[in-house]
Amino acid sequence: MAVKTITIDIEAYDILASAKLGAESFSKVIRRRFSKATTGRNLLSHLDEVCLTPSGLKGVETVYKARGESLAQSPGL
Repeated sequence: MAVKTITIDIEAYDILASAKLGAESFSKVIRRRFSKATTGRNLLSHLDEVCLTPSGLKGVETVYKARGESLAQSPGL
């Protein structure tokens, strides 16, 4: 794979570094953040990552019902 060297200031480096997920490379951060807009097909391919499990959905329902009319009464998880 061909590479290019770029120069960025410290502030830009800190912003880029803070956008890293785990051990993600800077190249992956840049591709993730600045690639073309995603499509419905992209969303569908990742849907299993954002869907709640039945037990997770039950937990949300429990919190919702316990909350009642007041957000201040929301139970801790």
